Amino acid sequence: MKKLLLLYFILIMTLLAYLYVAHFRGNDTMYNEQEAGLRGGLDEKYVMVNFLSGIDYWKNVLKGFEDAAETLNVSVEYRGATQYGAQEEVIVLEQVIARKPAGIAVSAIDSEVLNDAIQKAVEAGIPVVMFDADAPDSKAYSFIGTNNYEAGVTAARQMAAMSGGKGQFGIITHPNQLNHQQRTKGFKETIEREFPDMELVAIEDGKGDQLVSEQKTLDMISGYSNLSGIFVTEASGGVGVGNAVYAAGLQGKLTVICFDTDKGTLDMIKSGTVSATIAQGTWSMGYWSLMQLFHLNHQLVEPMPDWRGANVSPVPNYVDTGVTVVTVDNVDHFYAK
Repeated sequence: MKKLLLLYFILIMTLLAYLYVAHFRGNDTMYNEQEAGLRGGLDEKYVMVNFLSGIDYWKNVLKGFEDAAETLNVSVEYRGATQYGAQEEVIVLEQVIARKPAGIAVSAIDSEVLNDAIQKAVEAGIPVVMFDADAPDSKAYSFIGTNNYEAGVTAARQMAAMSGGKGQFGIITHPNQLNHQQRTKGFKETIEREFPDMELVAIEDGKGDQLVSEQKTLDMISGYSNLSGIFVTEASGGVGVGNAVYAAGLQGKLTVICFDTDKGTLDMIKSGTVSATIAQGTWSMGYWSLMQLFHLNHQLVEPMPDWRGANVSPVPNYVDTGVTVVTVDNVDHFYAK
């Protein structure tokens, strides 16, 4: 009897030991599978494509892209058109597609001209997401960037607060680029709706060039005697506008609100030449672009069976990365560290 009880005891302990080991091994396996699901290989390359590739604005976007790549253990590459030209960006994008990367993040110089190339990539099984500047009629899975209309609203209200809410105002922009059209529209409609003593008298194309933007500003200053402020919707033109204001001796008299946080703009805020700038969530654009591309490439998201046939995006089709108003009070926080 004692031998039988001992045998039962040994069998029970063996079973418990087996269940214990199986439980923790199963947890480890599940954990490892989860970890593997969010880890790629260095031979898995994602590419970021943009325009005016040499400007400071893209540095923080690329930093977010690189930080996500480090987290996911994948490789990234940065390609862009060197000039402000739509056809050059089309050529760059076509070259990238031919190399069959794991995914492509694109900022569109033109809201329509890249559509065919984006469709070609998606049909070839290469996921594409847009960042910063959208191509809303393309086959890209999502847009990650600023709500540009609301950014224009924010700029108009800041302009009213800093200028006294009256006088003549101008805008220097990229009239053919969707995100700048939206910023301009938000600014213009907010002035018309909320500030009856503010008159929008000029909208000029700065061509993303400091010298052109400087000359357009000097023309506005000489052409409108009651000019109280200028809104610059893009990064490169802000310093040009500031240079014109400095040359005309109007620092502190003409309210200038720029876009983005390149060092030249930040320095002009500190000196009082530029009144404020609208900072975008650039790091988030890069980081979440790569995160979405990785999930799409690895098919980690399935919102429903046959989501392609149902035309349901497996990732959020729009992610608002937000804006912050930068003035002399908080400008030091926005210098690159």
